[in-house]
Amino acid sequence: MSNPVNPLLKPAALLYRTVIRMRNLGFEKKLFKTWTAPLPVLSIGNITAGGTGKTPLADWIINYCLSIGCEPALLSRGYGRTTKGVQLVSDGQRILLDSREAGDETAMLAARNPGIIVVVAEKRKEGVKFIMKRFSTRMPSLIILDDAFQHRQLARDLDIVVINAAEPYFNARMLPEGRLREPLGNIRRAGLIVLNKITDKSTADAIACDLRKTGIPVVLAKTEAGELVPFGEEAGERNINRIRAFAFAGIGSPEGFLGSLREKGIQVEAYRFFKDHEPYTSDKLLPILLEAEKKGLSLVTTEKDYFRLLGEHELTATLSVLPCYYLKISTRFIEGEEILASMLNKVISS
Repeated sequence: MSNPVNPLLKPAALLYRTVIRMRNLGFEKKLFKTWTAPLPVLSIGNITAGGTGKTPLADWIINYCLSIGCEPALLSRGYGRTTKGVQLVSDGQRILLDSREAGDETAMLAARNPGIIVVVAEKRKEGVKFIMKRFSTRMPSLIILDDAFQHRQLARDLDIVVINAAEPYFNARMLPEGRLREPLGNIRRAGLIVLNKITDKSTADAIACDLRKTGIPVVLAKTEAGELVPFGEEAGERNINRIRAFAFAGIGSPEGFLGSLREKGIQVEAYRFFKDHEPYTSDKLLPILLEAEKKGLSLVTTEKDYFRLLGEHELTATLSVLPCYYLKISTRFIEGEEILASMLNKVISS
């Protein structure tokens, strides 16, 4: 959760901490208003700046809701999108916006779950009101807020916070010195903690022990690599054990992506990382393409990056001169899945 210490960033981190503390105090003293929706609301968020595996968890929760007959609607800010205001991404029958217009994570969740309503809105209250008006004849059973732990203007029935067990926890620092969006102590606002991306059980157990001191239930989970999906005009080698890869990604914790590829038996011979949600351009991707072509490598990226590329048709076409793949991932629970299911059932039944 932190970067190497840079003394120049410490004053900025202290200032940021103060601003966040004053903002949260405003909500606690009811100086800032919180609106309560007429529908059950579930929030899935982070206390750090990305890289926790929140999106696969959101996908698992959506599918769990559908499996018990609950029809959720997903409401996201749509980070990195080119549009503004309230936008309908999917009406549950058609996907109406691409990743440029909806944001890469939102576009990915909409494509994975074509039967649900998906909306993006900076002001979540306005997003809820839009859903209620636009879909008054088939009202969803639940609103799922994506990446909304810090968005306190809208009340929620359950706050789920996802923490990356593979990042430093005990010495985590505030932005911009580290990756914390707010102090770790603020996690006490959560109703459930998911300690995710576990690779070392002993480290995870130490973190979970500290988190349980808050009295908040803790669920243990890991990100599991799934299918390697070919895309583009050149389908490429189907036997993944024979793939020699140039991996690239613009995600919060790219090291986990490399680990997943190696677990699948893929030979990663070169890689390049970009910032989380960083827009792709030909200037950034052409050197990757040329190096991969020279070394006879296939291009492999994440599912989220794949959806970001889908919004840039010329870039996708350029990359497709080589075999291209994206890796699907999912959430697998190590401990406490029944706790999560029970808490979801309680929210839905409310």
